Amino acid sequence: MNKEVTPYAGTETKKEQVATMFNNISGTYDFLNHFLSLGIDIIWRRKAIRELLAIQPRIILDVATGTGDFAFESIDILHPDKVIGVDISEGMLEVAKKKIKDRNLGHVFSVQLGDSEGLHFEDNTFDAITVAFGVRNYENLEKGLADMLRVLKPEGKIVILEFSKPRHFPVKQGYNVYFKYVTPFFGKLFSKDKRAYTYLPESVAAFPDGEDFVGLMEKIGYKNTKHRPLTFGISAIYTGIK
Repeated sequence: MNKEVTPYAGTETKKEQVATMFNNISGTYDFLNHFLSLGIDIIWRRKAIRELLAIQPRIILDVATGTGDFAFESIDILHPDKVIGVDISEGMLEVAKKKIKDRNLGHVFSVQLGDSEGLHFEDNTFDAITVAFGVRNYENLEKGLADMLRVLKPEGKIVILEFSKPRHFPVKQGYNVYFKYVTPFFGKLFSKDKRAYTYLPESVAAFPDGEDFVGLMEKIGYKNTKHRPLTFGISAIYTGIK
């Protein structure tokens, strides 16, 4: 599906390349995220987390947690008892650990090295699972969705925030120019990895977004799936129940 698109040319697996890429950009990741999205990514995260307000989850798994921003929003809005973040990039997790310490949230939020396609948790462990801008990087998307479903409790809810492809003029045209030229330019300017922000639009273009992704979630076994476009279709929130 999106397996063919990788950050680099080489013999390493997509998973290995993605880990290397995020290790390389971990120091500038937060700044570039907010800068390149004009801060809209913060609003997107908050809207996504509010999808969980009705169920008030006590134990949350944040997959592809990165530097922890999605998990921090969960803590601020939902006040859970425990959030565990997993990511394949040690560099990103080091940034997350520092932020956890600085915010004195170690009693609620912990992070560990982990693979979305082989989560080291028992079946039916979490009340909710969140993923922000991570699923398009999965090496095997179906396997990743299936393993998240496995560790979700019955009636538990998953919330996925991911980039989409706008379909309508003039947003589609402006988005394509921004993503293909502006984003890579500033990515190369501020990041030490020239390839990372060229891979970004490529991975979004290859991702089966919208109804295609909803259909995939249903195929895996998620129920009551929903798709909510944000900001003229630039990103979207996907939800499902076990």
